[in-house]
Amino acid sequence: MTYAGTIAYPISSGGHELPGVLHLPPGDGPHPAVLLLHGFPGWERNFDLAHALQRAGYATLVFHYRGSWGSAGTWAWSNVLEDAAAAAGQLRADPRIDAERFAVVGHSMGGFAALQTVAADPTIPTVGSIAGFDFGAAGTAPDPDQYVEPFDSDLLPLQGTSGRALVDEMVAHGPEWRLADLAPKLADRRVLLIGATRDTAAPPEQHHQPLVEAYKNAEHHLFPTDHALSDHREELAEVVVTFLNQRL
Repeated sequence: MTYAGTIAYPISSGGHELPGVLHLPPGDGPHPAVLLLHGFPGWERNFDLAHALQRAGYATLVFHYRGSWGSAGTWAWSNVLEDAAAAAGQLRADPRIDAERFAVVGHSMGGFAALQTVAADPTIPTVGSIAGFDFGAAGTAPDPDQYVEPFDSDLLPLQGTSGRALVDEMVAHGPEWRLADLAPKLADRRVLLIGATRDTAAPPEQHHQPLVEAYKNAEHHLFPTDHALSDHREELAEVVVTFLNQRL
């Protein structure tokens, strides 16, 4: 009998070992699992959500992308996407994990990465975006330079980049990264979209509502709170767990 626990779980990506932590529920498994992706730069890492999922019977992985929070390598949006895909593949290959009962859920930039990761892999059935930031929409907006200063202000836990470099990458990939355009690839998946009415980092009018309109099959919620859903964390956990319980 395997007991519930929290264990170190490094992810191999881009030639680096990235620190991660796996929250295992009790029992020998294989367990349904969630890859939980944090945002930029990762001030909110959603460990409360990871523990709620663990209590509900899900093995849940949280890890740091390249170039963040002491991880080796260089931070870049493209590296985040590569790291997320690598983490999903490694976790699903773990014998303790039920690869068929698997979801990728992310917050903010992690929501963007979750949708991109699942759209690129037709074998992943379920995805959730919480206050997701649409880098494709931002990169093709009339004034993407508005993001240089905000990105610069959040670089403390990151290495190898700048606000200017991040905006340039976002603009270069903008047309291919628009989340609404993923609708055909996600049409047969189970999709959860959560937005926040007082979100100033990813205003729902630009980052949530267009996806609600594009993803006809998605379950969607709009909470009266801020970008981190600070005063709705218990309700957030309940919505995510209920969604997964009904679909995995």
